[in-house]
Amino acid sequence: MREKRGTVQVVTVESEILAGNLPGDPHVRDLHVYLPPGYESSGERYPVTWVLSGFTGRGRGLLNDGPWAPGLDARMDALIAAGRCRPMILALPDCFTHLGGSQYVNSEGLGRYEDYVVQELVPRVDREFRTLPGARHRGVMGKSSGGYGAITLGMKHPDTFGAIACHSGDMYFGFCYGRDFGPAIRHIRNAGGLAAWYERLRGAIRLRNDDYPPLDIVAMAACYSPNPNAPPTYCDLPFDLETGAMRDDVLERWLAHDPLHMVERFAEALRRARLLFIDCGSEDDFFLELGARQFVAKLKALGVDHEYEEFPDGHMGISYRYDVSLPKLAAALAP
Repeated sequence: MREKRGTVQVVTVESEILAGNLPGDPHVRDLHVYLPPGYESSGERYPVTWVLSGFTGRGRGLLNDGPWAPGLDARMDALIAAGRCRPMILALPDCFTHLGGSQYVNSEGLGRYEDYVVQELVPRVDREFRTLPGARHRGVMGKSSGGYGAITLGMKHPDTFGAIACHSGDMYFGFCYGRDFGPAIRHIRNAGGLAAWYERLRGAIRLRNDDYPPLDIVAMAACYSPNPNAPPTYCDLPFDLETGAMRDDVLERWLAHDPLHMVERFAEALRRARLLFIDCGSEDDFFLELGARQFVAKLKALGVDHEYEEFPDGHMGISYRYDVSLPKLAAALAP
């Protein structure tokens, strides 16, 4: 017998917060909402987990189906049918930007994506669906840049999110981004400078492999070191494009956003979480396991309850790890 299926509804959001953002990215966006099997007939209220996509992704991409990587809706259906996971609502926002992502932060150079999620989307879902409102029944999770968004939104908004799952989240910025500094400098210079590189990016019909290092670094700069007076990318790069010399003042701005540098400041907020789950592959392509180990060591020193798992894999193709986090979140958020 085929397992019962949930449904996915698409909510069109016309955002007042994103309207007028400096680069002109869309302020009308789709929010995909997974409703568990039986939602239409049960009359019950459900906890909600916000699932944040990684860099260059958006919410609907989490629903893509593959033979070894089912979409998030199919994955959740299977977990519920197998009795491994309690039913809950999943909300999948679109926080994509013209540079590939927003890191779910407020940026003068990109837009207020943190406020967009917390102040507009969360209340909208609580109004339009039968949720169990409040942080007690609301979680946030994600992988890579989505994992970064989950851990930082959870830190900064404990009154909104009561449970956190971070899969291979960006942290220890010197390692996870530093590997792209050299290729980014070379690629941008070969393109004729930042403005010329940006124009080529805007006109590209697809990205090549060597486009990703400069895109990653410029996007992170737009998130962590925005400069609204520096068109066309509205950011300060953390290095000199001519010599490659590090700009310490800009790097300090980046580090203020690094979870390794945030954890002490937000330790009390993390102590309030009903679940703080972190995992990372031991062979992560961006060496994120090094950041995860340091972050976990700080959690231990601060006396913050958490769960940490390291698994033998890299950074890509690890959506199977959601089979671990989703049941944990559902149990922590259940009434």
